[in-house]
Amino acid sequence: MPAAWALRERPPDAAPSPVRDPQALERELRDSVDGEVRFDAGSRALYATDGSNYRQVPIGVVVPRTIDAVVATVAACRRHDAPVLPRGGGTSLAGQCCNVAVVIDFSKYLDRIVELDPARRIARVEPGCVLDSLRDAAEVHHLTFAPDPSTHTHNTLGGMIGNNSCGVHSVMGGKTVDNVLELDVLTYDGVRFTAKAANGPEQDRIIEAGGRRGEIYRRLRTLRDRYATHIRARYPSIPRRVSGYNLDDLLPENGFDVARALVGTEGTCVIVLGATLRLVDSPPGRSLVVFGYPDVFSAADHVTDILAHGPIGLEGVDDRLIDDMRAVGLHPASVDLLPTGGGWLLAEFGGRDRTESHAKARACMDAITRAPHAPTAKLYDDAHEERMIWTARAAGLGATAHVPNKAITWEGWEDAAVPPARLGDYLRDFRALLDRYHYQGDLYGHFGQGCVHTRIDFDLETHDGIATFHRFLGDAADLVVRYGGSLSGEHGDGQSKAEFLPKMFGEELVRAFGEFKAIFDPAGRMNPGKIVDPYRPDENLRLGDGYEPAQPVTFFKYPQDAGVFTRAALRCVGVGNCRQHHHQTMCPSYRVTREERHSTRGRARLLFEMLRGDALADGWRDDHVREALDLCLACKGCKGDCPVHVDMATYKAEFLAHYYAGRLRPREAYAFGYVDRWSRIAAIAPRAVNALAGAAWPAALARRIAGIAPARRIPRFAARTFQRDCARRAPSLRRGDAVLLWPDTFNNHFHPHVLHAARDVLEAAGFDVAVPSFHVCCGRPLYDFGMLRQAQRYLRRVLQRFATEIDAGLPFVVLEPACAAVFRDEMPNLFPGDERAKRLARQTLLLGEFLTQRAPTFSPPRLPERAVVHRHCHQKAVLTTDGDDALLDKLGLRYDVLDSGCCGMAGSFGFAGATAAVSVAIGEQVLLPAVRDAPADCLVIADGYSCREQIAQCTPRRAVHMAEVLARALTDQENRHSSRHHR
Repeated sequence: MPAAWALRERPPDAAPSPVRDPQALERELRDSVDGEVRFDAGSRALYATDGSNYRQVPIGVVVPRTIDAVVATVAACRRHDAPVLPRGGGTSLAGQCCNVAVVIDFSKYLDRIVELDPARRIARVEPGCVLDSLRDAAEVHHLTFAPDPSTHTHNTLGGMIGNNSCGVHSVMGGKTVDNVLELDVLTYDGVRFTAKAANGPEQDRIIEAGGRRGEIYRRLRTLRDRYATHIRARYPSIPRRVSGYNLDDLLPENGFDVARALVGTEGTCVIVLGATLRLVDSPPGRSLVVFGYPDVFSAADHVTDILAHGPIGLEGVDDRLIDDMRAVGLHPASVDLLPTGGGWLLAEFGGRDRTESHAKARACMDAITRAPHAPTAKLYDDAHEERMIWTARAAGLGATAHVPNKAITWEGWEDAAVPPARLGDYLRDFRALLDRYHYQGDLYGHFGQGCVHTRIDFDLETHDGIATFHRFLGDAADLVVRYGGSLSGEHGDGQSKAEFLPKMFGEELVRAFGEFKAIFDPAGRMNPGKIVDPYRPDENLRLGDGYEPAQPVTFFKYPQDAGVFTRAALRCVGVGNCRQHHHQTMCPSYRVTREERHSTRGRARLLFEMLRGDALADGWRDDHVREALDLCLACKGCKGDCPVHVDMATYKAEFLAHYYAGRLRPREAYAFGYVDRWSRIAAIAPRAVNALAGAAWPAALARRIAGIAPARRIPRFAARTFQRDCARRAPSLRRGDAVLLWPDTFNNHFHPHVLHAARDVLEAAGFDVAVPSFHVCCGRPLYDFGMLRQAQRYLRRVLQRFATEIDAGLPFVVLEPACAAVFRDEMPNLFPGDERAKRLARQTLLLGEFLTQRAPTFSPPRLPERAVVHRHCHQKAVLTTDGDDALLDKLGLRYDVLDSGCCGMAGSFGFAGATAAVSVAIGEQVLLPAVRDAPADCLVIADGYSCREQIAQCTPRRAVHMAEVLARALTDQENRHSSRHHR
């Protein structure tokens, strides 16, 4: 029987705080800072790691509301001699975003575009501004900020400045450093000034003015003069030199640009309070051509051939990445669009319109394919197919981190860069190095600039494995230096590569890096141990040879994670896609609160720390974890949208099952968890129940007992259930193929007209529809409260009561996507070895799926109307929408599928007093305004009961199920025939 694990006594792994009295620091910060000050164990655990292999529990976290609050934070830290770490989106891959310091999180409040001047082609931003927010605003003027890493939907510009980020379109517009004009910076000792280019008289003026700023510029000039020869000799002239400090920007020929010199310093020198950035033309026309070569090495050999034709982006992928994408089922349709080959180059061309960009692409394709040993090639004319190809390329990390039947892969040597002309030979030697160490890694990346991404199956849990990992990094550094390259071509040095900077730059320049940092940060309190005097890459590992997480017995069996919950808790790689503000479903609660703990990543981090057991020591009973999970809607958006398929809905149910083991749950757990039981009772006298629920004081009492928010209406029970109507109906005389129509609790008791419509449609399609005469329920609401033992009993009852039908292969048509997901998703996870459970999972189909698969010739009558469609989260995440799309097309509807994410209701979540306001706020982001704005004659289609209820509670509209739309088309046809007959 699953039970809480016994906590082991062991010393904490985190380094001791460098602050003598953290409590006093916390008090001063609370008194002096306009922001959120968090020194609790949960907040510190949340920020203990980033997207890297490293982990350091911070002293505390400050989330400032204003720039002045940042200044006050640093002043308080200075008085307590506390290190400081500025943080943006927390997606860094080299360990530079975790430290034993006070973390200043800019992403929640300091996220404004202060100015956008299209005439001057500049933008001024706060450091927490998300890249895509700027790009979307600039695109209105056909401008863009050129660097666009794969995290562009949620990374911050402050973080990009800290890491000198790049991306696909750095080919077009350079690295971040090439697009920074000025920086508003703050030093640890409290000096605030504007850093910018200052050559000649301007430089002299600043130095002569004296003060701390004058001293900084004077010492920088002295440093520059002392090391100029070394800088010119040792800095590689390649597109992607990201390693080290940008001392070359201090050279006279580069304008003594202090702002650019500070780009890529990873928070080790100053805090960036604001930035003035360069914008470049964004070509309206874009065309993609993909070249297929025998292998990735020969693809890399021809990079310069394609560069000669002026692409705005040039990416490469190898066959192993494609194989892994197929293995994890990631974007299979995208992979199938690639031309034949074993290594591919993706070349994008820009133009004033698509005609011009296509002409450039065709010219390149014609030239390349006429050469000896020509590759295969394909120019994409369909914009949707182009997006699919780019989606496949962007999925590299997700495709390689957790591949079935393979070891987990890790960052560590994931962004080295060499001259593009030497890329093919470098990749051959790098593959040979991997083979020598018996490592596996897919190869992909920004081949147009010689930058290679990979994740490698390092052993980071044993002493010998870590020692081998360290040796490999040294050999890999030697290899890239031999090719005249950079240890980092995009992600920065941080902790993972900084030890090897002497190999690339020599001891003199590494000493210059230390002097450069000391000019700005003489106390050494800005993100210490990164780049300068760095920790070794085998220190502060998130795992390490002391990693011994608890191994609890669980309810779910986690077959995709080797049956181990601790491996499931390692799925999150920190890329932060769950922090997107628009598009996709994940993560609805984060979009409202902008809180790290309410993101999928934050919750996954807390579960990891819970299992680790030092920063969070209460195991399954930890309230920090429970509080983070309270706002998880269990929408499964993360399972569908997360590149590594983190399944937070399952983890939440698992946690709550153990958290509440042996004690009472909140009253709403019993009110909503057993809704099928209360509905059966209400069905005895539904009119009386509805009358009481509609009266003032009985309704208020019911809300209080059930924990329902006062603003929510109690749903009305139907006068008769669907099952009751079926029992009174004459047996069908049809002799078509049999199908079982599942009378789920929600539609059976509240919306029986939906089930009636589905039965009519199925019969019109020629099927003999069977409906169970006894009470059935999949137990969907039980998972929201972690009532997993009860959920198992519900499913065992289903498997027993329907054994004959399941074994006979009878299809189960389920109208409620959340209930279908129980049979297709939760049940195989609870009973992975049960063959009957596997059969039921295969036999469970949504109405659209069933009709398109089992009745492909069924063609409903045309319904030439307009519609807006909202898709249920579970359907998008773990089921499919293809069947519904096909039926909508057959109906001839003019429909728009809303990019509405989650509706926010999510069963009990939208009714509970503690979460109802968040529920409405989620709905108000896209869905509810779109429904209100829809014309009165426009259908609103939503298959989920919760979705329809949210719309009914918050708008004057009534949404309909797909079954109702199909039934309406059939009825309209019958009425037309009847009208013609009577005429």
